[in-house]
Amino acid sequence: MPVGHLVSVSRGEDDTLWAVVATVGRTSRIAEVYRSRAQALADRAWRAQQVSAYADFLSRSRQPIPHYSVTPIRRADLPRKWSPLPALGFLRGQFV
Repeated sequence: MPVGHLVSVSRGEDDTLWAVVATVGRTSRIAEVYRSRAQALADRAWRAQQVSAYADFLSRSRQPIPHYSVTPIRRADLPRKWSPLPALGFLRGQFV
């Protein structure tokens, strides 16, 4: 390839991730992040299925029922001490 035909690479595309976001009331937390939207949508569907399967348990134990969505996020916007959320969105009785 001749030197005059260099391919430009955009850094912005490398910075974009897809976040699965858990929302309870007015509180939102990033549950998981993926490089592709398809992976994020698959994870959101799995989490929604888990919430549906455990809806009775969540209701009886008075745990909040999270709603999951997918949104693009920049790597720089990810909180420093972020860690993935469990499928139902809480640990030890608290929404994480």
